[in-house]
Amino acid sequence: MTSLPHNTPESTPAIGTSVSADDFKRAFRGHPGGIAVITAYGEHGPVALTASSVSSVSADPPLLIFSVSALSSATPTIIAADTIVVHLLDAEDIGLARAGATSGLDRFADTSTWSRLATGEPVYHGVRAWLRCKIVSRMDAGGSTVIAAQALQVDVERDLEPGEPGAALVYHNRSWHRLGEHSRLD
Repeated sequence: MTSLPHNTPESTPAIGTSVSADDFKRAFRGHPGGIAVITAYGEHGPVALTASSVSSVSADPPLLIFSVSALSSATPTIIAADTIVVHLLDAEDIGLARAGATSGLDRFADTSTWSRLATGEPVYHGVRAWLRCKIVSRMDAGGSTVIAAQALQVDVERDLEPGEPGAALVYHNRSWHRLGEHSRLD
């Protein structure tokens, strides 16, 4: 195992320089992210993608952020949408997480697994929780777009009491993991 060098004032890079993409990815491989599937409806139908970048920003107003890669075929529809649905997944939803991360797959072929809300957005049935959100801001960031969205509607299928471990689904070091009582540190 190698470690990143410790920066001292003499070794700190000048402003405007960057670490390599490989070093950046290497640093983040050890930083797990919760898993969500983002859906939107566009002129060519519904789209979905899996994201590990979803993060709450504020409870009042209820805001979240996430990023979408320019490489995803779903990104143009999500960026153009006024509203989207953010599905917050747990380990029971691993099939949906994998589907959203698989290129070229028709994520909406099985019409029994999803429907459209009265407002038009596609929503998957039976996920741990979902939030219907209005996009309030978009920012280009490298090869991605960072999106800020305000929650307008929420549905929680599998709720957790404070301190309860649940079965969180996270992505860590290029693989899926289930958090639970076995991974709890006190």
